Amino acid sequence: MAGNGGEIQWCFSQVKGAIETEDVTEADIISCVEFNNNGDLLATGDKGGRVVIFQRDKAGKIALPSRGEYNVYSTFQSHEPEFDYLKSLEIEEKINKIRWLKRTNPANFLLSTNDKTIKLWKVTERDKRPEGYNLKDETGLMRDPSSVTSLRVPLFKPMELMVEASPRRIFANAHTYHINSISVNSDQETYLSADDLRINLWHLEVTDQSFNIVDIKPANMEELTEVITAAEFHPSECNLFVYSSSKGTIRLCDMREQALCDKHANFTSDFINLKKKTTYHSYVSVFEEPEDPTNRSFFSEIISSISDVKFSHNGRYMVTRDYLSVKVWDLQMDTKPIETYQVHEYLRSKLCSLYENDCIFDKFECSWSGNDRHIMTGSYNNFYRMFDRESKRDTTLEACRENMKPRTILKPRKVCTGGKRKKEEISVDCLDFNKKILHTAWHPQENILAVAATNNLYIFQ
Repeated sequence: MAGNGGEIQWCFSQVKGAIETEDVTEADIISCVEFNNNGDLLATGDKGGRVVIFQRDKAGKIALPSRGEYNVYSTFQSHEPEFDYLKSLEIEEKINKIRWLKRTNPANFLLSTNDKTIKLWKVTERDKRPEGYNLKDETGLMRDPSSVTSLRVPLFKPMELMVEASPRRIFANAHTYHINSISVNSDQETYLSADDLRINLWHLEVTDQSFNIVDIKPANMEELTEVITAAEFHPSECNLFVYSSSKGTIRLCDMREQALCDKHANFTSDFINLKKKTTYHSYVSVFEEPEDPTNRSFFSEIISSISDVKFSHNGRYMVTRDYLSVKVWDLQMDTKPIETYQVHEYLRSKLCSLYENDCIFDKFECSWSGNDRHIMTGSYNNFYRMFDRESKRDTTLEACRENMKPRTILKPRKVCTGGKRKKEEISVDCLDFNKKILHTAWHPQENILAVAATNNLYIFQ
């Protein structure tokens, strides 16, 4: 919705089947959110191993102006709790990531993963059923063949729409450590999976083997200084991928240069922007910003850890999220980010208490708008923040019960860091750190946002 002066006004859009409740169980907490490639489907995974798929309301899509209302489309149990008897470890059913494949036939396919096992799911619709069998009665029981006196041709008759999810592939036993990322390649044939120390390359048709493309495990684990935190394929170049680390570095790797990409490649590589038909001369290397000595503290290494990295849709930029800020990097410049946005700089003075309650280890995600102009990420107190890269404006909004009426215009929020507090502002000391928005997703084509707040899903338009 366009507001005055070219600004965007955001309003709550209805989500049927995802209603806020007071009773929160650990299994109900949403652990990932992901739109499919055209934005008509939205999948969420939770700590109970369930995947819930929402479908955009077709009437709302063709309405003028269009509405971003979603209804429950399918729910299925993706993962179950397991036990590793060799290591005496319990493997949680929590869904860590969901990634959609591009649709090529009437069925939809998605990958879901917990800490150890990745599954490829096929989601199909069935609105017809065969009737008129010769050897089966209406209940499905077998008839006595001697009672069959005539031959009938079975017919397909309409039935109530049924959505079925079935596992097509199970990719297991390839990760020693917990899987934190999966990413489908632009060739739609391969994908990568990353854990703390290794990244594996899989073919979607092969479940019993994968190729290790990154291995940063030292010979002596006492020498371990960093872990992999996130990894993603380039949106159009199937040979390029990026991974981030707990040291605050991002490594862009080209699989054409060498098979094992654990050492970043200091070389020049031409890759093509398919949309603009232009060739960029890219220096593939380590992206790292020198630390400001004035901000050096005991917590510097912890808050510099990158929790998420995402390529822009045009493939020219990357966005990374650390604890306090969001940074935009140009693939042509690895010395420093071209843009830095402070998400909650006002928490720098609270790092000691955030360390004691473990909030400092929270892993916030970030996402691009469809036109790569805006960036979104979450914060505490159920706040989420959006940054306009052109106007440099930032907006803080809140996902809360008061905003649950459809088409309620959201009021921007502001955190007061000191001095006299205005009526609409909230003090830093009043922030609720138990309410946090870690998982967000932006519709690939429209201004529709999906925000996961604990066990609640909000859609904003």
